[in-house]
Amino acid sequence: MAKTAIEFVKVSKKFPNASKYAVSEVSAKIEEGSFVTILGTSGSGKTTFMKMVNRIYEPTSGEILFFGESSKKLPVEDLRRKIGYVIQQIGLFPHMTVEENIATVPKILKWDRKKIAERVDDLLELVHLPPQEYKKRYPRQLSGGQQQRVGLARAMAADPSIMLMDEPFGAIDAITRQTLQDELIRIQKKLNKTILFVTHDIHEAFKLGDKVMIMHEGEIQQFDTPRQILFKPANEYVARLISSEDILQRLRILKAEAVMNPLDSELKAGDIRVGRSEFLHHVLTRFLEKDLEYVVVEDEQHQAVGKITWEQFKSVTQPGAPVSS
Repeated sequence: MAKTAIEFVKVSKKFPNASKYAVSEVSAKIEEGSFVTILGTSGSGKTTFMKMVNRIYEPTSGEILFFGESSKKLPVEDLRRKIGYVIQQIGLFPHMTVEENIATVPKILKWDRKKIAERVDDLLELVHLPPQEYKKRYPRQLSGGQQQRVGLARAMAADPSIMLMDEPFGAIDAITRQTLQDELIRIQKKLNKTILFVTHDIHEAFKLGDKVMIMHEGEIQQFDTPRQILFKPANEYVARLISSEDILQRLRILKAEAVMNPLDSELKAGDIRVGRSEFLHHVLTRFLEKDLEYVVVEDEQHQAVGKITWEQFKSVTQPGAPVSS
């Protein structure tokens, strides 16, 4: 059973001179290794919620637990060194090279030079920026997408257990944004970090998140898997939020693993397989190309983990379809 990385216990935040609470009596558990997207419009409380995790904002009331311990009992600098933070503006130091930017926190922690150099190279490889080509460059010599990759590498430099990401791709063009989303999914699967990712884009939230937290007027409206939210909205606000999502859009934000059933028969040599993280619009293409009755779903190690039949595929794309827990 996964450990709880972060827990909010009746947490509220009210800013001085404000008439209403930015966050109101919120309780939620975030499991270690999960990718949680926090979705909401401007003023919904999503960024305030996240900034209380690393104590940029202190709660007005309630308690936030960090791996079971009250975050207030941890020295704030120690807490923040355990938490990576990536923002839309990136915030790279313009007078420092890429290498120096990434090495900032390890230097503060007094890592030895060899360890820092190895860590910088490893992280640049991880974010697909070859070290020999990029580490001596300055931020002004990089594109927006490349700068954001460096910002992600810098946030991971000290191997934090938690990553906070506040609309990190919001200022980037659509094509680069999609590429960075795919890269982040790949990195998450490899490193298994606990990630909180704030966005106002429903497609981004559903694409990235194992679970999605929908906020409105300082309260959590629903905190569940994308599939549950699509087919079992918790209230009228959530239903309205997702009502504009037609069938095609549903296929673009639901993954194979969200709708598959357990294997109920022997595998055959000619079975067509799809990855569990493939979106259903890709799976639909496989069905139509081969006129298939079913596809087998496999994991990253190419082990079969489930099955989707054509009849089941048709049923899950309909609003109000039954959803298993």
